[in-house]
Order: sequence, then C-alpha cells, then structure tokens
Amino acid sequence: MRRSLSHLKYLPWRSLVQVSLITIGVIASLEVGLIWLASQSPLVRQLFQILYTPPLGLFVSFAIAFAVGALAVLLQERLKHTGITSGSLWALVLCLAIALVLKQLLPLPPILLSLNYPQFIGMVLGVFWKGRPYWRW
Repeated sequence: MRRSLSHLKYLPWRSLVQVSLITIGVIASLEVGLIWLASQSPLVRQLFQILYTPPLGLFVSFAIAFAVGALAVLLQERLKHTGITSGSLWALVLCLAIALVLKQLLPLPPILLSLNYPQFIGMVLGVFWKGRPYWRW
C-alpha cells in the first residue's frame, strides 16, 4: 500500500491547484455576471427558469460540469504545465472538488456549478474526455 501511494508526492500539485482555482474562479465570475444580468433583465430570468426545470435542468447542469472539467484540462495544457498523466488527471479532479467546496463558502448562490453527484460525474467525464491523449495504460 505504501508503494502504490508513493507516486502521489511526485504529482505536480502546485500547478493542479492553480489550474483548479483559476477554473473555479472563472465559473464564480460567470455566476456573478449571470446574477447581475438576471437582475437587469426579466427575459434572462425566464430563460434560466426554463433551462433549469426538471427534465432539461439535469442535462444542463451535467453539461456545465462536463465543460468545467474540460476547461480545467485545457487550462492545464495552455499554461504549459508538464506531467499530465492519468494520475494527475485524477489529482485534478480532487483539486477541482476541493476548490468547489471552497467556492461554496462564498456567499454566492450556486447557479452554474455546485458539488453534487451528477455534476461531479460530469466534471470527471469532462476531465477524462479532454485528457484522453494523456491516458497511460
């Protein structure tokens, strides 16, 4: 067991934390902008009500979480951080989950993303879909 977990200390934790904080920061700023936009326009408010009604709402929240996972890997690639492997992709998922918990401590309503099971699965699928070239068997 010690030997299987020893590779964790060699993961690029600093860059993974930076990427996850940037990703969740982008989402938080989008949420603030959407709150402001919804407060200014009743049409936008009605659009959000339509998008988040039950059959479509689950798909929309899943798709947003999928996009957040893919965005995190895209930022990891663009910031020229090396060492992207399947292990670092799992570590990125962990860092994104911790950053979401920290975001929930802010006094913002979770419009786009919160930490629930369907959105967590969507985020994992987004990370591994975009990180497909980095899988090592």
